[in-house]
Amino acid sequence: MRPPRPLVAGAGLLVLLAVVAGCASGPQHRVTVVLPPAERPFDYQLGGAYPPPPEVRMVVRDSTASAPPGYYAVCYVNGFQTQPDAQWPERLVLQDARGRAVVDPDWPDEQILDLSTADRREEVAARVGRSVDACADAGYDAVELDNLDSYTRAHGAFGLEESVALATVLTEHAHARGLAVGQKNTPELGLRGREEIGFDFAVTEQCDRYEECDVYAATFGSQVYDIEYEHDLRGKVDEVCARAEGGPSTIVRDLELVTAGSAGYAYRAC
Repeated sequence: MRPPRPLVAGAGLLVLLAVVAGCASGPQHRVTVVLPPAERPFDYQLGGAYPPPPEVRMVVRDSTASAPPGYYAVCYVNGFQTQPDAQWPERLVLQDARGRAVVDPDWPDEQILDLSTADRREEVAARVGRSVDACADAGYDAVELDNLDSYTRAHGAFGLEESVALATVLTEHAHARGLAVGQKNTPELGLRGREEIGFDFAVTEQCDRYEECDVYAATFGSQVYDIEYEHDLRGKVDEVCARAEGGPSTIVRDLELVTAGSAGYAYRAC
């Protein structure tokens, strides 16, 4: 059973009524979830952790990295594909007609998880849930669930509805651990992201480049955090930042997301 929809409880806070142990008839308790700072600079540090620029108030890091003290910390979790080098049971990895694992063509070291049946989704949710738990235990404030759109790479084995079902379970689990939950990309969700799944904010890649920022804003208002990549901008950086004024919190970064001081590093907050 899904908990009731969140109630706004003051600036930056959500209070959720969580069902203990997933039992609808069992005891209930309130869980406070803190939302990310709206319209403030952030940093996206998936390529490695480093001290953020001075203006930053929110930092996204991989689940294997430590939470940055003194910042709103978002934990990256690959919710719908395998992490590179992670070992998953073969039955939970999508196979093609020749019995080979289906991979993300843009990230060939990531395999598509098989969400085609309820039993498999339950097993996937349990394993990904352990990553969510690790984020909570490490002191993160929120999780970003990446690759919800993996169904577009599943060759028809499963679709959006199966992905929504898994996302809903993972979001409920994260909320029960006191974590806010970010939708990653997938503008086709529309209002379903907040109203059905329960996402609290959105992390987007290149919503300006693909003219999708208004779609996310219609659902999440000022709680949209966009990463544009310097190699593929819609115009110059100043033009990107001009369009971002009054819109999503926007940064321009290098594609590899390398650490500050490394060759190729790029960062600008709009």
